Amino acid sequence: MSTPTLAPAVPPAPAATAVPTRKRRYRPAEIAISVAFLLPSTAVYLIFVFYPLARTLWLSVHGTDIFGATTDFVGLDRYVEFFTEPRLRRVLFTTALFSTVTVLPTLLLGLLLALSLQAKVRGISFFRTFMATPFAFSAAAAAVVFDIFYSPSVGVFNGLLSSLGLPVVEWLTNPATALPSLAVVSVWRDLGYAMLVFSAGLQAIPDEVLEAARIDGAGRWTLLRRIVLPLLTPTMFFLLVVSTISSLQTFGEINILTGGGPDGATTTLVYSLYQSAFAFGGSDYGLASVQAVVLLGLVMLITVIQFRVLQRRVHYG
Repeated sequence: MSTPTLAPAVPPAPAATAVPTRKRRYRPAEIAISVAFLLPSTAVYLIFVFYPLARTLWLSVHGTDIFGATTDFVGLDRYVEFFTEPRLRRVLFTTALFSTVTVLPTLLLGLLLALSLQAKVRGISFFRTFMATPFAFSAAAAAVVFDIFYSPSVGVFNGLLSSLGLPVVEWLTNPATALPSLAVVSVWRDLGYAMLVFSAGLQAIPDEVLEAARIDGAGRWTLLRRIVLPLLTPTMFFLLVVSTISSLQTFGEINILTGGGPDGATTTLVYSLYQSAFAFGGSDYGLASVQAVVLLGLVMLITVIQFRVLQRRVHYG
């Protein structure tokens, strides 16, 4: 009986060595074309963003004469003046209050409208378009319409109160009701946008997920609380950030309806900036620039807080 011979061991193949890749060197013509495409947008940003920002910072640390020309360097004195003057502290409080009473109702009502308009019935697209119509109104147009509604003598709202035997309300001339009245205008105008964004978020939820939950016995409330709302958190977060920034910059409704009154009850930071620099022959560009810098810092601070605190609660699918 012959002994089997063993096959010689085959040495392992040498590992393939990685060939270093060389970075592609762009030709001068390609670089020139790229720069040419970037120049228009760069010029626009330099002229309309970076230069105004640098000019604002420069004016905020300089004094100004009655004609608005810069005088001597004052450092942070205007910032100290802003934060120590009681009227300006009230402006900050009014700005925060106005943002609160406009952003939260806009998001809540927009979500409720979007949920109610998801029903698959005939003519639902007409109602969606109708409810989104206020979004097409400018701030000036919305303010003019509500100026008629709020008129103390011939206004629609006071006419309804009179027909019910109730006393009329000084909507825009009473410090207690002026700010809520402005908030109603802002909410009405922004409600259509919030509804459209929420509707897009609801339509992006897969039907298979909802159908599987229904098969497992989930009711309407459980479906909304456990599935729909968590999957809508990216949309909610987006609307919260955008609506907050927009509310902090509200100007048109205030300028047309109340002019910051009565007794400064509706003077927000943006409108106070306008009063300092332009209204009634004002030319205190230094104080106005300080308020612009504070507004920028406030927007950045609130946005950072929202991202740090709320983004961890957002479910991205």
